[in-house]
Amino acid sequence: MSKRIFGLLLAALLLALVLGGCSSQPASKVAGGAKTTVTDLLGRQVSLAVPAERVVAIGPGALRLYCYVNGVTKVVGVEQMEKDNSTGRPYLLANPSLTNLPVIGPGGPNNAPDPEKLLAVKPDVIFTAYNSDKAAVDELQAKTGVPVVALSYGKASTFDPAVYNSLKLIGQIMGQEKRAQELVDFMEKCRQDLAGRTKDIPQDKKPAVYVGALGSRGTHGIESTQGKYSLFEAINARNVVDETGKTGSVMIDKEKLLQWDPAIIFIDLAGYPMVQQDYQKNPQFYQALTAVKKGELYSQLPYNYYTTNIGTAMADAYYLGKVIYPGQFKDVEPEKKADEIYQALLGKPLYAQMAKDFGGFKKLTLP
Repeated sequence: MSKRIFGLLLAALLLALVLGGCSSQPASKVAGGAKTTVTDLLGRQVSLAVPAERVVAIGPGALRLYCYVNGVTKVVGVEQMEKDNSTGRPYLLANPSLTNLPVIGPGGPNNAPDPEKLLAVKPDVIFTAYNSDKAAVDELQAKTGVPVVALSYGKASTFDPAVYNSLKLIGQIMGQEKRAQELVDFMEKCRQDLAGRTKDIPQDKKPAVYVGALGSRGTHGIESTQGKYSLFEAINARNVVDETGKTGSVMIDKEKLLQWDPAIIFIDLAGYPMVQQDYQKNPQFYQALTAVKKGELYSQLPYNYYTTNIGTAMADAYYLGKVIYPGQFKDVEPEKKADEIYQALLGKPLYAQMAKDFGGFKKLTLP
């Protein structure tokens, strides 16, 4: 064989090896999946490999949103807050194995993340819902060297576009885009259903309503309520508190409730024991309320624990609608609807457990 032919064969062989090496590991690939850049709910650009294989979710509500999309799959650690008590948190009731995972920090709205414990479980991505401070999220990413993706519940939590976008973002990162879209479609269908049943009722045909004993940084009595209450807004209810012009948590004077004297009162079951205790001290106040005298006092399942348990809030909205507008919700069985919602979000019917823990959907009596 001539030197010239040998040289050409050698050059061809080397070229084949180079091309083969390039094709076996494209530049867009990294360990764990394809490298991509996503925009999180703080507007930050975050580069990471997808689908992620090892995940942690920190801060109020982050793990809940993750469980809606991907269950317990690929979660490698949880906050102590998630281990302490699962009562009232359906995502933990549906996934009890989460409490067996390593602790990655204390959790809670006022405790900063623990970079050292986060690194100990070697996550590929950290989903966070701790705060809306970009600098703090950037700092956590810098300290850990792990991509940190911010999620959000928005202002309303239930049916809020920020929740929809958070679910889609989790789906994109976990390779569960179809599942995330199914969740968004289900939630949006429920929102439209609730609004559609009630949107054409004239304001003067709606009974005046009130919700009390709502949780807000702890449990409270009947004076704890909300203006522009999201569940009343979802069913176009006539909330007496709206005349204050306030939005969100409000502590009212009890005399104001007597002045409003709503036809129907709902009590959040987390605060119901406080209402019962207050009744013992001041029964005359409660007996003066028309809703109490006429037996129009009803329960609401508590849903505000480590921020909004969205499935429970959705179930409550249907129950509130059934009580306020029985004609428009005559086809709805609230207990079955609750299980339909829990099944869609978490894969399990959980109403019975919630009712066992808190009392379920029912009329309330005082004392």
